[in-house]
Amino acid sequence: MSAVGDSGEALVGSIGRGLCVFVGVTHDDGPAEADRLVEKVAGLRIMGNVDGVMDLSVSDIGGAVLVVSQFTLYGDTSRGRRPTWSAAARSDHAEPLVERVVAGLRERDIEVAVGVFGADMMVEILNDGPATLMLET
Repeated sequence: MSAVGDSGEALVGSIGRGLCVFVGVTHDDGPAEADRLVEKVAGLRIMGNVDGVMDLSVSDIGGAVLVVSQFTLYGDTSRGRRPTWSAAARSDHAEPLVERVVAGLRERDIEVAVGVFGADMMVEILNDGPATLMLET
């Protein structure tokens, strides 16, 4: 998994086995929500064991996490054909919370690679497994 910045040339983050986590922040989110997300991502048992059963966490396997900020997760398409992102937090509110998620994962000795906050990113993911989840805190 990797993230490439605006220029399309500079690789800004890359990991091997692990999780790609797109983080969206809304107006009501704060440090408590960021901390809950860290706990959930670090301990979520969705990685396969030797028998292929999903019962290990990214921490258990010594895996990594690619964190990409993604305000469009809060896109509202309930009216018309053009989404609105009014539920997404402004950069000055969201960026410190995304950074808190990254720091919290690193504090748990998880390797973390990050995209560039607010940039157009090209994210390449090789999804090796059946799990794609949306986590709400």
